[in-house]
Amino acid sequence: MCKHFKSLPNILRLLEIILCTLALVIPMFRGRMVNPYGIYCEFIWVFCVIVAVVLLVSEIMLLHILLPNWDDLVCGLTMLCTLMVAAATLIFAIVFGCLSCFSSVFCIIFSLAATVVFLVDSVKRKMKCPKGYLSNLRGILRFTEAVLACIILAGATNYFLGVEGEFRPPAMFWCIVVYVVCLPVTVLIIPIHLCSLLESLISCIGMDLLELVFNIVAVVLYLSALILWPVFGYKHYREYNPPNCDNCRHDNLDVVTVGTIANLILYVVDLVFTILARLKS
Repeated sequence: MCKHFKSLPNILRLLEIILCTLALVIPMFRGRMVNPYGIYCEFIWVFCVIVAVVLLVSEIMLLHILLPNWDDLVCGLTMLCTLMVAAATLIFAIVFGCLSCFSSVFCIIFSLAATVVFLVDSVKRKMKCPKGYLSNLRGILRFTEAVLACIILAGATNYFLGVEGEFRPPAMFWCIVVYVVCLPVTVLIIPIHLCSLLESLISCIGMDLLELVFNIVAVVLYLSALILWPVFGYKHYREYNPPNCDNCRHDNLDVVTVGTIANLILYVVDLVFTILARLKS
């Protein structure tokens, strides 16, 4: 069994599992996590542990030979985990970090170390990676959109949990609908590209056409959210956010607003690439 861990890729994969597990376990000693940002960070660490374990076991048991797009899948998932763990490290440090909170400090250190290991693994695999969907710009855009949408939803959830009903107008609920609708479709596009069977089933319509329609809809929806969320969110925040507040709701408003702007830009860029792909075909 030890012979499998003499290669650098497997050693890196094992370190990813250990570091993400430590980052996940340490906050659990403080009790059940109720903060949406903390829940999102825990989800990331669990997801990355599962991904690393599945990839490691598959390569050790040679199950990867059954998948034609294995190298692209591994490269893409490793880069996705790098992005997600980096986001979790940053979010956890901002929300829970303090010099006297030793458990949070150790959690941040382990999560940061996991980010570095994932980054090294991503760079090494990208150098050997073929030109597949997940490992090129289109795939990177897709899973970045998904990660940003999760951060936006965490911020929106934290905002809604901390304010009275009068500060939750229907327009802000519409923004939540926008984020919830676009996220699963964005995630669904990725396995469709990876699975040749699914891609062949929708070839009569054309994957590029479907992506073009979705990107147009996503841009329009995110544009509406970008207009409605700041207008109705910042309208009354001074009334429930006094200067010396301990739990400032406008921080969540800022997270959602910035995240919406960033994701709108990503969807616009994705739309441009989709149009260019249609023109070339």
